[in-house]
Amino acid sequence: MRKIKRIVLRILAETLFIVLWVLSLLPLRVGYFFSDCMYPIVYYVVRYRRRVVRRNLSSSFPEKTEEEIVAIEKKFYHWFCDYIVETFKMMTIGEKEMARRMSFKGMDVVRECIGEGQSVAIFLGHYCNWEWISTLPLAAPKEALCAELYHPLENPEFDKLFLYMRQRFKSVCLPMHEALRHIIKYRNEGQPLIVGYIADQKPLWHNIHFWMPFLGHDTPMLTGSDRIVQRMNQAVIYAEVTRPRRGYYVCELKLITRNPQELGEYGITREYMTRLEESIRRQPAYWLWSHDRWSRTHEEFDRRFYEKDGKVFEKEAEKERA
Repeated sequence: MRKIKRIVLRILAETLFIVLWVLSLLPLRVGYFFSDCMYPIVYYVVRYRRRVVRRNLSSSFPEKTEEEIVAIEKKFYHWFCDYIVETFKMMTIGEKEMARRMSFKGMDVVRECIGEGQSVAIFLGHYCNWEWISTLPLAAPKEALCAELYHPLENPEFDKLFLYMRQRFKSVCLPMHEALRHIIKYRNEGQPLIVGYIADQKPLWHNIHFWMPFLGHDTPMLTGSDRIVQRMNQAVIYAEVTRPRRGYYVCELKLITRNPQELGEYGITREYMTRLEESIRRQPAYWLWSHDRWSRTHEEFDRRFYEKDGKVFEKEAEKERA
C-alpha cells in the first residue's frame, strides 16, 4: 500500500512539475492576471487562514482601526497570490530578467568580506519574495558559494520541485539538521560562503531558549542560526527587502557586524529581529501573516517545560519517569 502511495505521489509531483513549468513560460503580466483571479477565491471563498491573519494583524497593530487592519489584510492576500506566481516563475525565467526584477544593493561590503577570507551570513525574514533572494549568485562575487538553510519537505517528490527552483541560479540548499557539518566542510576546504538564514519562524517547544518583544508580543526565537554564525565567525548582514512596485524587489544588504562574538549570546537574533520588525512596520502587508507565529506563549512554556544545562525538558515527562 505504501509503495502504491509513493508511486501516486510521484506521478502527481511530476505532473504538477510539468504543468507549473508550462505555466511559468507565460509572461509575468499574464501570471499577474491569474493572481488577480486567484485573489478573490483565496480571500473570499477559501478564506485561507483568515482568522490567523486577522488575529496576528490586530494584535501586532493595536493602534490601527479595523478599517486599516482590513486594508492591510487584503493587500497581504493580493501580494501572497503574486508571491505564488512569482515563485513558480523561477522555473523558467531568464537571468537577465531575473536580475532586472530582483536587484541587490550594498554588495561592496560582501565583496570586502569575501576578499579578506571571511564568510558572510545574510539574515532575512519571510518578507516580500524571499524565494527570489536565492538568485543572489547573479550578483555575488564569483569566488563565493551562495547557500541557504532550508527544512526538507516531508514528501521527497515535492521537495525536489522546490529544490529545483531554489538551486536553479546556482545557490546550494543545506538541510537545517546538516547545515553546520556542511559549513565546516566548506571552511576546511577554503571555500568562502554567503549563507542565507531565515529565522523568523515559530520554534519547536524543545528549541526555545530565548524570548524577546517582537511586534508587540513576547516571542520565542529560533537561535540555531545565531549559534552557527558565532561559531563560524561569519560577518553578519541584514537583508532589507522592499517592493517598489509589482514584480520588482530591492534587497539592500546592511552590515551589522564583522565580529559576531561582540554581540554576545543571542545578540545576532536580537539585532536581526529588531530590524525585521522595522521593515514590517514600514510595509506591513508583505510579511507572512498566515503563519501562526504566536501560538506558543511564555506562560505555557513555563507551565510545561524547564531548561537545564542549555536543554529544554518537559515537566510531565520527568513525573512519568519518577
